[in-house]
Amino acid sequence: MGILNATPDSFWEGSRAETVEKGLARALELEEEGADILDIGGESTRPGAAYVDAAEEESRIVPLIREIRKVSGIPISVDTRKSSVMRAALDAGADILNDVSALEDDEDMASLAAAADIPVILMHKRGIPVSMQENPVYNDVVAEVADWLVARARFAEEAGVARGRIVLDPGIGFGKRYEDNVALIAGVGELASRGYPVLMALSRKSCIGRMTGSDAADRLAGTLAADIVAVMRGASMIRVHDVRAARDTLAVLQEIEKSGIH
Repeated sequence: MGILNATPDSFWEGSRAETVEKGLARALELEEEGADILDIGGESTRPGAAYVDAAEEESRIVPLIREIRKVSGIPISVDTRKSSVMRAALDAGADILNDVSALEDDEDMASLAAAADIPVILMHKRGIPVSMQENPVYNDVVAEVADWLVARARFAEEAGVARGRIVLDPGIGFGKRYEDNVALIAGVGELASRGYPVLMALSRKSCIGRMTGSDAADRLAGTLAADIVAVMRGASMIRVHDVRAARDTLAVLQEIEKSGIH
């Protein structure tokens, strides 16, 4: 999944596309690099970010989706918490919902997803971006996040979303301490064992920076290492800024694993 942020304030400058023209160019570049899915967001959810209203978010992503659809059929995921934005995105040609609130923030989102029969990515977060890093506390972060996500998956199923269309994301960096993020990467197998595909979104995040001592621009190698660990432990999808590098890394992993040497 290639990241395309139609925002002026996402945490890594390299992911931002502040005009439709720049967004379209970046979308086609990500597709050429081998992205299976484009994930488009119009509201930054980095720590400390303020939410934007639905009209602003829609104005950022819907024209971009329309332009992409004129030249490409690549599946498009929309990173939004708002049903009105998702409805407009679907009308423009989007295919997948990526909801950082796991259908909690908008009571109409679950029914919209069920009626549209689209895949839904449910992410765990604690709090809201502007304050979510203020003293989050867990006793057993892997079990607590897994239990919460499974409960949200069951909620989605009860609303009519097909079980086979649900993906879980532990929300690395969303209301977690450094040690929590590390534990969730190491423990992705526990989440994967709950019976749903798992998406890991690790690309250039602050926990990678702490592990490596690097700022966002220099976290590619650390990201690739974390992605390998996540995939080897059961993740089915990775959300990345650097599609070509990620595909090359996983191609090597795949070839080595074919040999049967463990």
